[in-house]
Amino acid sequence: MKSIIHLALAATAFWAAGAHAQVTVKDAWVRATVPQQQATGAFMSLLAAKDSKLVAASSTITPLVEVHEMAMDKDVMKMRQVPSIDLPAGKAVELKPGGYHVMLLDLKQQVKEGDTVPLTLVFQSKDGTRESVHVKAQVRPLKSSGAPASHGAHGAHKH
Repeated sequence: MKSIIHLALAATAFWAAGAHAQVTVKDAWVRATVPQQQATGAFMSLLAAKDSKLVAASSTITPLVEVHEMAMDKDVMKMRQVPSIDLPAGKAVELKPGGYHVMLLDLKQQVKEGDTVPLTLVFQSKDGTRESVHVKAQVRPLKSSGAPASHGAHGAHKH
């Protein structure tokens, strides 16, 4: 009986913690790299309960993680760091190849298919409250979900 009560309390605590989360992260994944490749992207779906922004990201696999977007500039697809990504309440925002994404830079080791990459995402609500969400992103093969060919050259990106 005690184990049932403990299980019920643990389930309640888990549900309560999830109920307070302002942003839900789904389907987080990272593109695998080849040996000596120093950068890769992380992708996912974000759903905010109220208007928020993704303002920062970090990972234990590299000290340099940035929020980026790919956008057309005079008929050329370019990647750039952005200060944040707006998350309108109740509307899923996709971080995907060819659009908004999280860049893992200065990688010291290869990210291999089947690995899991820990990410911490920092969200900020309109009132300035910040929330960190810890995510375990699955590493998918290099050929996952068609990013523009120029994206692979991002390893030469200077900061």
